[in-house]
Amino acid sequence: MKYLRYLFIGIGFLLLGSFLVPSLTHANEGQSYEVYSSVLNVRSEPASDGEIIGVLSKGNKVMAFQEKHGWVQTYYGGNVAWVAKHHLIPIANTSQSSSTNTQSVTTTDSITVTANSVRLRSGPGTNYNVIGSSSAGDTYNIVETNSDWHQIKLSNGQAGWIAAWLTNTSSNSEQTSEPNNTSNNTNTTNTPKVKSGSLEGYNIVLDPGHGGKDSGAIALNGVYEKDLVSDTAVKVADQLRNAGATVIVTRNGDYFVSLDKRADISNSYQTDAFVSLHYDSYPAIGVSGVTTYFGNGSDRGLAQNIQSSLASTVSLDNRGIMQRNFSVLRGTTAPSVLIELGFISNPNDLATVQTAAYQNQVATAITDGLVDYFHR
Repeated sequence: MKYLRYLFIGIGFLLLGSFLVPSLTHANEGQSYEVYSSVLNVRSEPASDGEIIGVLSKGNKVMAFQEKHGWVQTYYGGNVAWVAKHHLIPIANTSQSSSTNTQSVTTTDSITVTANSVRLRSGPGTNYNVIGSSSAGDTYNIVETNSDWHQIKLSNGQAGWIAAWLTNTSSNSEQTSEPNNTSNNTNTTNTPKVKSGSLEGYNIVLDPGHGGKDSGAIALNGVYEKDLVSDTAVKVADQLRNAGATVIVTRNGDYFVSLDKRADISNSYQTDAFVSLHYDSYPAIGVSGVTTYFGNGSDRGLAQNIQSSLASTVSLDNRGIMQRNFSVLRGTTAPSVLIELGFISNPNDLATVQTAAYQNQVATAITDGLVDYFHR
């Protein structure tokens, strides 16, 4: 009787545990779903603010391995990935080679390019050779999708690869580019530079630092660096466009973009300069001023031109240029700089940088610095 009593107690604990841990369930082995939304972001974790690691399109197949809080766990590019279940339709279990637990997803959908001067590459990544370029409005048939790159069929019958975030398969709320003011360019060479003294014909990638779950530094009054940077970037972009530049923005809203993705965005274009905007912070409250960082010696000239222009335009201290091995500069092939536009840990700097007047001065200075750099 003693053993029976222990047996019943054990069964009771097992039943109780099954009620206390309801959030994680295992899907049927090999359960497949079909994507019915036009665009479905693939994320690194089961949350709406998880990092986007890829994009699926309507009709793509997903094989589920478990479910958690309304998210389905699958594999994407060989890595664990999550997609929102409410964008999926269950389908009959069959052996399907197109499920996302393989390296790529095969599809017959078509895409439309949403940006100008987009580079077409020989493989799915910015480390592959450039084999051509495309412009906004160009349409291609997709051969397959690998991570966040589409293989497309070109007019000459060859295959090429294009970044998914530069096509209509990228969601509007997380679109990473704002191109305009550029002419079509079908050559693999850089865009011709015209009108000395202006930025017409130049592609400038503007990178507002942080965003989404990454707030950056927090000011004395609770203001987030990511918000100050966003406000400043709008003004900088406007002045660059007024000078004739084509401006590509790595984020145009409050969402997270990884450092690698920011570099990939720049490397997807025929980029002439990459400018990352930030505000600084330091434990010592008296530290103040503006600094421009560069990654290697070839970027020193760009840093010097922009910092000199800032020093002669804004009222904050000139801290000069400095060399640092920042990831976002290291991964970008174009001439690149990272600008710290003041210390939000310093009360005087903070009061200044929050004003529209200061942010407009920054926009003027960066624009003038780029003009000086390209026409020196």
